[in-house]
Amino acid sequence: MFLGTSDHNLDSKGRVILPSEFRAELGESFYITMGFNRCVQVMSEDEFDRLRSQIRELPADKALSLQYLLISPAKSVTPNSQGRVMIPQKLREDAGLSGEVTVVGMDSRIEIWDKAEFDRFMERQKQASLQEALELLRL
Repeated sequence: MFLGTSDHNLDSKGRVILPSEFRAELGESFYITMGFNRCVQVMSEDEFDRLRSQIRELPADKALSLQYLLISPAKSVTPNSQGRVMIPQKLREDAGLSGEVTVVGMDSRIEIWDKAEFDRFMERQKQASLQEALELLRL
């Protein structure tokens, strides 16, 4: 299980260090692909295989769309000796990654966000959740 957030810097070659506890759980090699928000996601080989299997079970038109979005841009990666992994340029561009990034543990997967974008996203999430709670509690 992946938990917690940490801030890191993307180097000039598009590499980022993943927390050591995340790397230990991911194994020697794992997958990077587009995320469900404006981010990239990292999954173990087993989790990626599970996702692929779930996509194949969907109706053909839905499966094809998800294959284009999640499977075709995926890349198998292996951390270097310093624990850095290369995020492919196209994924970095699509997710708006440069400079500071936030690595987010999301239970069975990891997300990598541009730090400023993640901060804005979390602020919107907090506001929406607070508003909903106030309405439900009739305050």
